[in-house]
Amino acid sequence: MDALTAKAECLGRRGREADRRLERGRSLGYDRPTMEKRALLLDGGLDDGAVTRAAAAAAADVLGGEDWQVTHLALREIEIAPCRGCFGCWVYSPGVCVIDDAGRDVARRAAQSDLLVFLTPVTFGAYSSELKKAIDRLIPNILPFFRRVRGEVHHVKRYARPARLLAIGVSASGSVDPDEEELFEKVVSRNAINFHAPVHRICVLGSQQDDAVVRRRIEDAVRAVIGR
Repeated sequence: MDALTAKAECLGRRGREADRRLERGRSLGYDRPTMEKRALLLDGGLDDGAVTRAAAAAAADVLGGEDWQVTHLALREIEIAPCRGCFGCWVYSPGVCVIDDAGRDVARRAAQSDLLVFLTPVTFGAYSSELKKAIDRLIPNILPFFRRVRGEVHHVKRYARPARLLAIGVSASGSVDPDEEELFEKVVSRNAINFHAPVHRICVLGSQQDDAVVRRRIEDAVRAVIGR
């Protein structure tokens, strides 16, 4: 057995041990027994947020109508440094980023939430730079260990009950490009696996769509992700 194979096997064993600890935590009552309906809306709108403003208002209103507590963070107004890729949050200060800025608070709020809402202008089929920074800084919320998920290798969850995930993309060009929508759905789906979201839904809108259409599309997506 070569060194890389031995290391992978070791990390795999640690990942399985971490999973067992989470299961024991559930049996001891560490997991929240019921959904507390706390939603964290990470708004990745750029500049003045005009592209995402209507979608943010509609999402908060729909969730509020379902008795959810919504925390709306306009990321463009928050100083969050890019992830350094140093793995300090796994090695030196487990679960806490080594960068002492608002990114720590975003990760903490995400860990305490029952639903994460990623709201972003669709940028090259993916997230805006503001949302991407925030998502990268959520890495402390998973463990460095590995496990197999449907034949793939992924990190182990740190907390017993990860949040559900709703991603709302808004096409700044006005209309929804099918290729861009397909790529956005793939990116979000991969993130949903990495963050162990038990349920995820994706909604892509055009920035020039009628407010009633935006509202209806978001209502459908919210109800699908919260199980209504």
